[in-house]
Amino acid sequence: MLNNFKKIALGGGCHWCTEAVFQSLLGVKKVEQGYVASHADNSSFSEAVIVHFNSDVIPLKRLIEIHLYTHQSKSMHSMREKYRSAVYTYSEIQKAEAKKILENFQPEFNNQLITQIFSFREFKASREELHNYYLKDPQKPFCKTFIAPKLNVLLEQFSENIKSTCKN
Repeated sequence: MLNNFKKIALGGGCHWCTEAVFQSLLGVKKVEQGYVASHADNSSFSEAVIVHFNSDVIPLKRLIEIHLYTHQSKSMHSMREKYRSAVYTYSEIQKAEAKKILENFQPEFNNQLITQIFSFREFKASREELHNYYLKDPQKPFCKTFIAPKLNVLLEQFSENIKSTCKN
């Protein structure tokens, strides 16, 4: 069973939001919040999380689907360098799988997905006091305004994948 644990890095919006979404999911063992960089044009660090997951419980396809629906995966904006819409992969096999998954989800969206697939190069953790941001105080204004709506998407569209402690 330990062989089924994998990791993928995901970037979209604020890493506080992304962290809260993936911490809520069955099969996710750990979420590391911070900054991820790839290569060449994407070598600068962008807010992201590393998700450690059991692929028998929640496959990569479902993680990417949830990612697409819980951040602005269809719109470019002035903060895209800081909040790159991305899936960072750890191998060429995982990269090919992620590309195919994205292609297969495109027809579900009216607009073109801007989420890109990059090779993972480096990670820098955010400051310790920012870790578990939503879990520490879900009543903060930022949490209520930005994170709670993303968690509502999980409840409405992906309830079978949510930990029971997150459904209350």
